Amino acid sequence: MRTSRREILLLFFVMFYGALTVTCIPQTVNKQKEKTDTTMADSARNKNVKAEELAKDLKRKGIRDERVLAAIAKIPREQFVDKSMAEYAYLDRPLPIEEGQTISQPYTVAFQTELLQLKPDEKVLEIGTGSGYQAAVLCEMGAKVYSIERYEVLYLTAKETLHKLGYYPHLFFGDGYEGLPEEAPFDKILITAAPEEIPEKLKKQLRIGGWMVLPLGGRQGQKMTVVRRTGEERYNQTTHGDFIFVPMQKGTEE
Repeated sequence: MRTSRREILLLFFVMFYGALTVTCIPQTVNKQKEKTDTTMADSARNKNVKAEELAKDLKRKGIRDERVLAAIAKIPREQFVDKSMAEYAYLDRPLPIEEGQTISQPYTVAFQTELLQLKPDEKVLEIGTGSGYQAAVLCEMGAKVYSIERYEVLYLTAKETLHKLGYYPHLFFGDGYEGLPEEAPFDKILITAAPEEIPEKLKKQLRIGGWMVLPLGGRQGQKMTVVRRTGEERYNQTTHGDFIFVPMQKGTEE
């Protein structure tokens, strides 16, 4: 009987240890994967000669906010376009993405971001996630980013790209005209497509003292506009040059 008990105990121990070992394997693999993903993200973002040259070019063209330039100098723009467009990623020009949309010209991204005059930890609502590049710039500058995209395929692609690079903004698939009233108020709102009129619901989601940057106008061209909320029902606006953006549309498309 004594031998049998020992054998039973030994068998139980082997089974328990084996089960424990199998349970730990996925955890080890996950940790290694997380470490690898983090290393890849850091490698992609920390040293990017082409991105640094792009930032220098934007400075020569008039961008003065050093935090905007520093963010652009770190972000691998080729990750936000199709592989067939990767060789053009660091040219100062817009590039096509899915659903007939574009990733904005780097100068335009920098110009709009500079108008936001971002401070660290400010809460920013972006309307039109698109490729996710603008959201990456905002994240790199330390903003708390909320971003809405009306095209589901763009929302999913941007989410994957941003997470791969180590950025985790709050992303939503929805109608940009509605904004995110449940998350309001926002310190700043950035619209990356052109409405013909200032969306009233978005104005209401600004905190008093906050402002919105948007290209305002029709298909023939728009004025870059800053709308400041100065009181409960008071707003003022200024214009900052001519631009061409894709039209802002209502609703969603799956």
